Amino acid sequence: MQIPWPKPQGEAGVCIVAGDTKVIEGKGGVYINTSGVGFVPQGRSISAANCETGDAVLLSGYLGEHHAAILSSRMGIQNQILSDCAPLGEIVGALFQNGIHVKALRDVTRGGLATVLNEFAAASSCCIELNEPDIPVSEPVKGFCGILGLDPLYMGNEGKLVAVVAKEDAQEAKKIICAAKYGANAAVIGSVVPGESGTLLVKTAIGGKRIVSELYGEGLPRIC
Repeated sequence: MQIPWPKPQGEAGVCIVAGDTKVIEGKGGVYINTSGVGFVPQGRSISAANCETGDAVLLSGYLGEHHAAILSSRMGIQNQILSDCAPLGEIVGALFQNGIHVKALRDVTRGGLATVLNEFAAASSCCIELNEPDIPVSEPVKGFCGILGLDPLYMGNEGKLVAVVAKEDAQEAKKIICAAKYGANAAVIGSVVPGESGTLLVKTAIGGKRIVSELYGEGLPRIC
């Protein structure tokens, strides 16, 4: 007898088909471990190794909100910063449905944007340059970073993605992401430029440039 597969439910379009419990120290609660299985449609190539000179780098919204929210709670700091936890399927689907030539795509989680783009630069043997004033960071998170000496480029996120797209598709891609529920603050933040292979550069507000490495040491510890 064939058992019908449950229909996807909710905003993220997923369904829970099994569960388990475990005993841990501290407070209890519900812990859900997930596994995803997918496929790449024929003719579509997405890889960290696909970045080429001239390509544009886009970010889907404000950096650091999840990291700041979790750290604020742990340190007893009162503010209005909320985690950015969100499904990204709508944004990704819209980019491909509208014919955007996406070269590389990644969610920006632990390790932050700097770590992800260093991985892109290394895999593609290219140089990526970001324009610091164009990187979206909310005022509350900027203030939080100023107090604790944090860099938003290394802060964890749970509802943001970075995409490298063909130069000619950059503005259309931004428009598509901004039209999505969780992409209102999307921005074109940089590009792939001629330069030293495997390097991530940031052009500052005063016109200088600095090399930004991947995260070393411990970032935001896992919640569980």
